Amino acid sequence: MAEPEVLQIANSVWIFLLIFNTQVCENFFLFFFMQVNFVVCQLFALLAAIWFRTYLHSSKTSPFVRHVVATLLGLYLALFCFGWYALHFVIQSGISYYIMIIIGVENMHKYCFVFALGYLTVCQITRVYIFDYGQYSADFSGPMMIITQKITSLAFEIHDGMFRKNEDLTPSQRCLAVRRMPSLLEYLSYNCNFMGILAGPLCSYKDYITFIEGRSYQLQQSEANGKEDTKYEQTDPSPNIAVAQKLLICGLSLLFHMTITKTLPVEYNIDDNFRATASWPIRFFYLYVSLMAARPKYYFAWTLADAINNAAGFGFRGYDKNGVTRWDLISNLRIQQIEFSTSFKMFLDNWNIQTALWLKRVCYERATFSPTIQTFILSAIWHGVYPGYYLTFLTGVLMTLAARAIRNNIRHYFVESPAVKLCYDIITWMATQVAISYTVVPFVLLSVKPSFTFYSSCYFCLHIASILVLLVFPLKRTQKGSKKHESVQPVWSKKLEEENLLQKNSYSTTNNSFSQKQEITCRYQALKQ
Repeated sequence: MAEPEVLQIANSVWIFLLIFNTQVCENFFLFFFMQVNFVVCQLFALLAAIWFRTYLHSSKTSPFVRHVVATLLGLYLALFCFGWYALHFVIQSGISYYIMIIIGVENMHKYCFVFALGYLTVCQITRVYIFDYGQYSADFSGPMMIITQKITSLAFEIHDGMFRKNEDLTPSQRCLAVRRMPSLLEYLSYNCNFMGILAGPLCSYKDYITFIEGRSYQLQQSEANGKEDTKYEQTDPSPNIAVAQKLLICGLSLLFHMTITKTLPVEYNIDDNFRATASWPIRFFYLYVSLMAARPKYYFAWTLADAINNAAGFGFRGYDKNGVTRWDLISNLRIQQIEFSTSFKMFLDNWNIQTALWLKRVCYERATFSPTIQTFILSAIWHGVYPGYYLTFLTGVLMTLAARAIRNNIRHYFVESPAVKLCYDIITWMATQVAISYTVVPFVLLSVKPSFTFYSSCYFCLHIASILVLLVFPLKRTQKGSKKHESVQPVWSKKLEEENLLQKNSYSTTNNSFSQKQEITCRYQALKQ
């Protein structure tokens, strides 16, 4: 080969490697920059929340000013973090509001649901398959997921409050129902406020409006003997201790993520050498620890978001039986219960709590057939368009039904003796942690090929085991009518919903035909039902 041709080939290879390395460096830098951007914006939101509560307190400022400031700060943070992609937040919210106005209360919940979820899906497809598959650069779809929850939740709440008959509503629907159309400013403030625009969490519209307007309320709580109710008048409890505790959790989670998570990659579960040489106990142990190490980033993001809302004065649930304040009205997780969960139900009850309630309220309790399957499918669509999401949630359907069948059929044999129950709890904790880890591997790997590589290396063992469990221990037959619907209630719904109905205390007066006293009676009676 002539020397000029060799030099030409060498130059071509050099140019290719230079472009490739430059692209890799740009992707890495952009990914790192987006993470830093998110943290910086959330820390700024934390300072803004303290300022908002101190200088724009409801006793000093009108709700109009609080709405305007909360919205403008939220849009500024979105613009800083995502650039002009933040326009999607305004477009999605604006068109949804227009749909609510022109369609009317009878059918607007359907149109808003289809549009908001469809717009989110189009944005996710564009980001993933057109711009950068597998990377999280300019991941503006994260905030859009929260806004989609808010748009659809409020649409259903307005439909319940302004169209459906009161006696046709469930207790939770009756108490969350919104009985007047929000103004455009209230709507944008609810969707795009600085406290929740980047990482949520979801909150009900009535709770948010009550917080902005700063209305006092009465909290009813049962005495220890359960016979009497004590009323507390509370206007402005201090969130300082709760915020400090949550920031400490954030710091520990971030430290764990930066030091441990990188050394235990989930991808190592499909490493050829590891699969060929490691024994089954070692493989399952690494599966558990690698997925456990992947959770602190969610602990960090959700706990920080919760602390921001608390610092602004939002998120006060009430008092426990000892009179201690609780700031978990909109909390998204309970870490201790997650890590020590002894059932699929317990894990899902305490992981991404507000999203679980959203799925229950807009899908499960309104589904006409197969509510569990419909709910998991909606959850997969809402999360995004990566195939791994669908594999995880389809696997989750099997795991949920199998876990429910086992619990219903055999648990009562092991609860009589404390020693036997302890052994049962240890075994079910181990089984639950392995099952959860097995289920969510595709959620982390994203693609079909590595996900099937993992499952095939395990011989689809837990899929097969779940099917066998359902054949041996079928789900108990349900009763007719409303009791049938209640008996198959999803794993996250009943206990959590009852707790929210009792302990939520920011009772809205947006319904001009209901007084505050009626609101309190509504929520208290809902629990008793």
